[in-house]
Amino acid sequence: MRFPFRHSQPLLPRGLLSPHVLAMAGVLGLGATSALAQATLEEIQVQAQPDAQALPAPAPGGQVAKGAGLGLLGQREALDTPFNITSYTQQLMADQQSATVAGVLENDPSVRFTTNTGHAYENFSIRGLEVNATEVGFNGLYGLAPDAHIPTEMLERVEVLKGPGALLNGMTPGGAVGGVVNVVTKRPTADDRTQVITSYASDAQLGVQADVSRRFGPERRLGIRVNGSMASGETDIDDQKRRKRLGALALDYQGDRWSLGLDAYSYRSHIANGSPLMVGFATVGRMVAAPAANLNQFRGMNAEQQSDGALLRGSVDLSEDWTAYASLGWAEHSYTGMLNGTRGILRTDGHTLDTQNYQQYGFTRSWTGDAGLRGRLRTGAVAHEVVLSMNQLRQEGGRALNAKGGIPTASYVSDLYHPTLDTVIANQPTAYKQERDNVITSYALADTLRFAGDTLAVTAGARLQQVQQKMAGYDEQAVTPMLGIVAKPWSPNLALYANYIEGLSAGTTVAAGYANAGETLKPYKTRQLETGVKWQGTGWMHTFSLFQITKPSAISVTSAGASLPTLVEDGEQRNRGVEWTVSGQLAPAWSVLGGISYTQAKQTKTQGGLKDGNDVYGVPRWTANLGAQWSVPAVPGLALSGRMVYTGAQQVNSSNTLQAPAWTRFDAGVRYATRLSNHAVTWRANLENAFGRKYWAGAFNDNFMTVGAPRTLLLSATVDF
Repeated sequence: MRFPFRHSQPLLPRGLLSPHVLAMAGVLGLGATSALAQATLEEIQVQAQPDAQALPAPAPGGQVAKGAGLGLLGQREALDTPFNITSYTQQLMADQQSATVAGVLENDPSVRFTTNTGHAYENFSIRGLEVNATEVGFNGLYGLAPDAHIPTEMLERVEVLKGPGALLNGMTPGGAVGGVVNVVTKRPTADDRTQVITSYASDAQLGVQADVSRRFGPERRLGIRVNGSMASGETDIDDQKRRKRLGALALDYQGDRWSLGLDAYSYRSHIANGSPLMVGFATVGRMVAAPAANLNQFRGMNAEQQSDGALLRGSVDLSEDWTAYASLGWAEHSYTGMLNGTRGILRTDGHTLDTQNYQQYGFTRSWTGDAGLRGRLRTGAVAHEVVLSMNQLRQEGGRALNAKGGIPTASYVSDLYHPTLDTVIANQPTAYKQERDNVITSYALADTLRFAGDTLAVTAGARLQQVQQKMAGYDEQAVTPMLGIVAKPWSPNLALYANYIEGLSAGTTVAAGYANAGETLKPYKTRQLETGVKWQGTGWMHTFSLFQITKPSAISVTSAGASLPTLVEDGEQRNRGVEWTVSGQLAPAWSVLGGISYTQAKQTKTQGGLKDGNDVYGVPRWTANLGAQWSVPAVPGLALSGRMVYTGAQQVNSSNTLQAPAWTRFDAGVRYATRLSNHAVTWRANLENAFGRKYWAGAFNDNFMTVGAPRTLLLSATVDF
């Protein structure tokens, strides 16, 4: 099936963003750029000015960075930030062989997943509030990251901010408020790099990647980096196959007082003959044993996704204290086949499944821009860091439906533990319908005031945001403020922090059947209060946080004598929690990463008060992730690692009549780095879910649970030329 793009042309030629072109460029670059570098660049020193937005350095142990990007506020050291943030490094992704962003986020105790491992879409929750895969930032801007799941081959960092972030990053396209996940792409390195990685994932997924970086010119101001990767073969799901191709290009030029950069990528993913299963419990009314994760209930079903994107960014130093910056990006995402709806409803016998699948295709096209002014000034004894910003995201999109306006659906009977081979595939969609033409525009101002030699920093700001949904006739605006405080009264390595910040979601357009049908409710404001302590020692950091998040929602209210109910913004969810995270090097041979989170997610204002006080489904009280790595002193280059992932009991539905049991998963890894023929070589092996635990992982909807990941073996070899 063709994707519905003939009516317009992309802003960049497709040939330039072909994954074949970019991936092949990476492979060909192994020889060509190496020869060019030897011919023209010998004995030349780097003289370019440093990038004002350079990423914080990796922390000891190399698994996380010392700081992260905070959108409007720029790059900040973690200890100087009034938020709970973590920035996972490229070294962590390589050592754990994380194929997608979801694999990286499995290190975070505040993140859990609402879709299965290996699903076409990787949706998750932060602090018990959902964040979809389509709402991940790309170098600080929404709408540009690859759709549904994001490959790590082109990434340098994965940054996680816990809690709402409307002031910092603006409103997400879908209004997610649990936190902000931002991916930072690889950029040209100061030193030349030529690296090849070969990989294997069970059952028989083979891959190859080339990573080439060069700098050119008398002062090496122009940088070019190309990443190309290909992988294909059988997956952990019985008889399922997956093929993916990625090409990514990064350019930058460092002038005397200005810089310019371009990031572009093209990604293709094809899943053939199956998908992980999501199970409905509403009918059976009790928990049953989880099936093996490799069972395939959807033979014959396929899904294909493609994403292309580009981002142009630049900055200029107007003076020693003031910098102007701007970015302009474009992306186009499309999909066809079975992207979601891969579910089975259990019958009362506890094993028979009424299985459903969908067929659809659709697209999203995004244009986004950001411009601002950042500077420093003083008023008496107070130092100020001021930033003024304007950004806009425009998105249009739609999907194909059947002749009656619904998604083509098919159903058949199967068994939870013994899948049928007689699957029924839904018909192809027949009619295309545009469903989205949205514009999100915002203006933001923030000031960080520093007092008493940096022992006290106060950040205050606000963002005016306008949300237009043209097809729904929706045009609303709201102001989202923020206040953050960091105090270091006793030591520069011990920080007390607190914040008040809001998130923003578009209001609901009331459907038929209500007295106020057609009305559009005001945008929803989610509010967070947080306080905590950060303690940085020699090589490690602890963060301890207390938070409360209140998220409003729409509920139905029936007035006396009224024939129809009215939909109003009177519902509410309240999440309270405690988090502790630790990262770094506790001893020369030992590195740790992980933490523990306790979240109490309550329904506080529900329909008629019937569910007031109930837990929110899919939000376990206790979660923990703890990983350790030991560099074996007796064998230089050898490192052993292990990780424990624990998820406590969680409610399956909003009525709290069913509870999924707690589960614990163990992973193990080994790495050996050496030199062969004067080339650095690193072998890695990782075993996820080492004991083959069968478990219900999480909830993706009321009364629906996902099946946990199977045992997976990952192997790779990395060679530096």
